[in-house]
Amino acid sequence: MKSSSLLILSILQFAYLSPQVLAAPQEPAAQPPAWQSLFDGKTLAGWKTTVFGGQGEVYVEQNAIQLDFGSSMSGITYQGEFPKMDYEISLEAMRVDGVDFFCGLTFPVDRTHCSFIVGGWAGAVVGLSSIDGKDASENETTRYMKFESKRWYRIRVRVTKTKIEAWIDDQQVADQNIEGRRISTRTEVNLSKPLGIATWETRAALRKIQMRKLKKG
Repeated sequence: MKSSSLLILSILQFAYLSPQVLAAPQEPAAQPPAWQSLFDGKTLAGWKTTVFGGQGEVYVEQNAIQLDFGSSMSGITYQGEFPKMDYEISLEAMRVDGVDFFCGLTFPVDRTHCSFIVGGWAGAVVGLSSIDGKDASENETTRYMKFESKRWYRIRVRVTKTKIEAWIDDQQVADQNIEGRRISTRTEVNLSKPLGIATWETRAALRKIQMRKLKKG
């Protein structure tokens, strides 16, 4: 009789066990890809001044790359290896002085390239150049934003097989489907390829340049 009671008690205890106790251990959450720094904050190692002709001086000061006024463009071009697809690149950029784009980020998209323009066309245009031959001022990514001088903006671009996406601070400003579309750059930034950052008649500062590879979709 005593053995029967103990058996019944054990069955009741098992029946009321918490689901969390019975559940199989879960797999640990996948960690996002790690960011890789492309700028050491001290030197131009890995980068070179883009010789547009008429470019301003490029140097490092206060842990940032300084791009002086050019006539008309100043910029830097990356010298290391860089993925062509399934990656993100981010940086912080500041318009120090001037009224035009303070970040023209040119980047690979498979076998071609594209540019993300921040503050162009007299200071307010944001968009991708170019989509089906139309630049940042005249395609579906065109938008107008107000930018303050001497303020850092966080800029991020994601490139996958189907899309180019871009953010400024925490706001998504481009979500462009690229399947069946013609992606290209304007001739002015050809020397920025495959990866470069340029300005137009504007003094700018750049810092915290980094990239990470994404899992292929």
